[in-house]
Amino acid sequence: MATHCYSAAMTTTLPAALRAPFSTGGANAIDAALANKLLGLALASGGDYADIYFEFRVSADYALEEEQIRTLGRGITLGLGVRVTKGDATGYAYCEDLAWEKMAHAAKTAGQIAIGGGHAPVNVGQLTDVPKPSFYAVPTPSLVVPTQDKLALLRAADKAARAFDTRIVKVEASFAESIREVLLFTSDGRMASDVQPMLRFGVRAVAEDGGKRQSGSGGGGGRYGLDYFADAKRDAAAHGREAARVAIAMLDARDAPAGEMPVVLGPGDSGILLHEAVGHGLEADFNRKETSNYTGQIGKIVASSLCTVVDDATIVSSRGAMNVDDEGYAGQCNTLIENGVLVGYMHDRLSAKHYGIKPTGNGRRESFRSMPLPRMTNTSLLGGKDNPEDIIKSVKRGIYAKRFSGGQVNISNGDFLFSLTESYLIEDGKLTAPLKGVNLIGNGPEVLRRVDMLGSDFELSDGIWTCGKDGQSVPVNVGTPTVRIASITVGGTQA
Repeated sequence: MATHCYSAAMTTTLPAALRAPFSTGGANAIDAALANKLLGLALASGGDYADIYFEFRVSADYALEEEQIRTLGRGITLGLGVRVTKGDATGYAYCEDLAWEKMAHAAKTAGQIAIGGGHAPVNVGQLTDVPKPSFYAVPTPSLVVPTQDKLALLRAADKAARAFDTRIVKVEASFAESIREVLLFTSDGRMASDVQPMLRFGVRAVAEDGGKRQSGSGGGGGRYGLDYFADAKRDAAAHGREAARVAIAMLDARDAPAGEMPVVLGPGDSGILLHEAVGHGLEADFNRKETSNYTGQIGKIVASSLCTVVDDATIVSSRGAMNVDDEGYAGQCNTLIENGVLVGYMHDRLSAKHYGIKPTGNGRRESFRSMPLPRMTNTSLLGGKDNPEDIIKSVKRGIYAKRFSGGQVNISNGDFLFSLTESYLIEDGKLTAPLKGVNLIGNGPEVLRRVDMLGSDFELSDGIWTCGKDGQSVPVNVGTPTVRIASITVGGTQA
């Protein structure tokens, strides 16, 4: 599926003020010789593999409420995580101080957790820098841009939302930005580093009319600088207007119907249903532990022949893009389901070793305080050949799902329940009334089997999603074209 992968040729450059202390060449710099000593201490108890992970993160947050600045903050995170494995046993320890004695203690502790006992320190050997691609070029990180420029974005969104309709009574706007620099050394001889920019812009508008009150949201982001806002379709004012549009539209929402009926998923954000209901079940740790409904299904039909699902860390500037994962493997495009057939899982180092294959670049962690796990990056259902308008016209009575809030998923069997924040009734092939209280209830694999029309309008979500797993949160993205599901259970209030 190489045609679905993307590439870039630039790298993010940082001013000295944002560079990690361990990479500036000063007294606290971490080099291969020091890393080798730490790896030796980590393996001293008899482990068969170790890695040490340095992280430096600078972040800032801004929030505007009722036309007043309510939040203005900046933070710095610095630390080291050490992982040691012995067979299936894993030890992990971290420290928030890069003094030698602190780092050495963390290395020894991780080794002792994994194995116990003690041996003489070992010499790991030559460390080689891992070549990496570049999928997020940010010549000017947003963190170095004056604060007033970012506050101006919040005010522009607020002004646009209020100007959209006099029934908008409240607006909240937020902006979050960060630069994350990581440095990784492994006992099998690899060195990897990366600089990861991120920004997220959000607007929430509240509309009120005749005692009815509804809210709507807009926003986006990704691995960008402030150049993200240069596109008129996603500038601050556009996000404000979108939040207001949803809020106003939902004022006229009627109670949702209930029962089995066709559902059409809109392009872009609807990919979150795929992410939750199908994607997690394709993470290899669940399959290694035989707790996923996809365990043992490689080579078998698990979806409609229209469906090809990929997890692609190489999409330029996307929220889930990764030059290298948090185990030092290059980001790549992985096909999971091809024409309805399950062809692969998403692997970290441990699961790849279990299956006897190479890691897929999906080993991710929230921070240096966490162990890496198989995680999604940018997960998408690829486009088909149907005209999106024809898909809607094909439905006599059903639901058009445009925006999702969240849901619950059982990984072991794929059962899910999702709530919609923006949806419409389809009647005689046309979108009619907006709906409220819509829930979609079903089973992930079964829903993919019921896909009978697939639009040619594939779209990525605009960088709003964060994925949680085992207490860790990481940025991800999703994508999908317009999709018709022949039948799904809709939970509403009208039979």
